[in-house]
Amino acid sequence: MKGIVFTEFMDMVESNFGLEVVDTIIEDSQLQSEGIYTSVGTYDFNEMVSLITNLSNQVKVPVDDLVYTFGLFLFTSLGKAHPEVIQSYTSPINLLYSIEDHIHVHVKKLYPDAELPTFKILEKTDTSISMIYTSSRGLYRLAHGLMQKAFEHFNGSAEITYELLKEDGTEVKFDIVQNG
Repeated sequence: MKGIVFTEFMDMVESNFGLEVVDTIIEDSQLQSEGIYTSVGTYDFNEMVSLITNLSNQVKVPVDDLVYTFGLFLFTSLGKAHPEVIQSYTSPINLLYSIEDHIHVHVKKLYPDAELPTFKILEKTDTSISMIYTSSRGLYRLAHGLMQKAFEHFNGSAEITYELLKEDGTEVKFDIVQNG
């Protein structure tokens, strides 16, 4: 997993729960990297699992809720780091529609070895989109948070529902309908 995900996760933990919690989850996780991450490095996904699990235990918030919250945080961070990607869109539906053909292409240029989820578009209108998220990591709640924040970025909101097509969350159908 790319280091930028780890560095942003640590930033979220620090801003939401404090530096002491960051230190505690690093100590509790017994990480090969010792919790030292660079945004351009690549790290074992299991380190993220350990960090999130220990954060959940520490702050008494379910893992899925923390992953969703991280998705909200990550959209803002990535938007600040790469505003040119988001600025080329006029609506959140069009942004979501272009994940595979534009956004992930841009990410692959920056991080050639990034392992990204895939999004297969099933149906799109001006105010709705249905897609299948597929990832061996099952971080669909992260994707959900990113989607939610995309609507907020464009000063809108949406009803986002999802159905697990595989119980482990590696394949999930999202149905998104923009409000008013």
